[in-house]
Amino acid sequence: MKRNLALEFIRATEIAAINSARWMGKGDEKAADQAAVDGMRKMLDTVDCRGVVVIGEGERDEAPMLYIGEKVGSGTGPELEIALDPLEGTTICATGGANSISVMAIGEKGCLLNAPDIYMNKLAVGPIGVGVVDIRNTPTENLTKLAAKKGCEIMDLTVVILDRPRHKELIAEVRNAGARIYLIGDGDVSAAIATTMPETGIDLMLGVGGAPEGVIAAAAMRCIKGDFQGMLVPRNDEDIARAARMGIPDINKIYSIEELAKGDVMFVATGVTDGSLLKGVKFKPWGATTHSISMRSASGTVRHIHAEHHFDRKPVY
Repeated sequence: MKRNLALEFIRATEIAAINSARWMGKGDEKAADQAAVDGMRKMLDTVDCRGVVVIGEGERDEAPMLYIGEKVGSGTGPELEIALDPLEGTTICATGGANSISVMAIGEKGCLLNAPDIYMNKLAVGPIGVGVVDIRNTPTENLTKLAAKKGCEIMDLTVVILDRPRHKELIAEVRNAGARIYLIGDGDVSAAIATTMPETGIDLMLGVGGAPEGVIAAAAMRCIKGDFQGMLVPRNDEDIARAARMGIPDINKIYSIEELAKGDVMFVATGVTDGSLLKGVKFKPWGATTHSISMRSASGTVRHIHAEHHFDRKPVY
């Protein structure tokens, strides 16, 4: 993929972030999400590519746009697969919380797993933990091995976990092992990336979240040489059937990072609300400022982009 495509896709996450940020703290999740979807869809058609959404807002009968299988882009240029979440953390945005982002992962044809919209058990760790921790281990075993690799005590490690009733036993085991826990309400894509950034103080991410977000996080982790592992967690026979329809016959398969996002991939995101990864949208008398990040697996380059958007010159807003 041409490297200048990253900036084109960032323009799509920027407008999605700005649109949804107008709904921050207003308590309307649907309006915030729809604003993000409308902005991202409009901007994607300006990108010179032949893109297809492999992870999006749902199947065609569930979502009017940015649905799985929808073609996006100008219709000329490279064939690309796009995994997107116009507003990751809809509840976060609606309640005015931290770490809400607009995000996309982009890969060449066949690079991104077509993950069904079901749960996935996830493990994310920074470069130092690659080959050290394994999703098949118990949390205690992984914490013991990671502490040994880092040359510290388990009590010095911090694990980020989604604050959900389903994680009651996981939280109890991590606490019994002696590690610290950072509970989050939503936004585990940002949480996974945080494990690669020493300044965040996050060492490991564990727990069950959405499978589509797992693919997006894996693409980001590929770019920054972290590790991500996942295993689908069906709730019922319909989840198993949905996975089969999307080409996944073995519901018990454990996916490595390369199986979730292989080949040449890009990751782009723009902050909606302030978080550990990105600053949120700030509105000004003349427009707004945004903070975005782009990553490329081919070069390992990570770019932070701080932009000023003057609304009198950008009628699209």
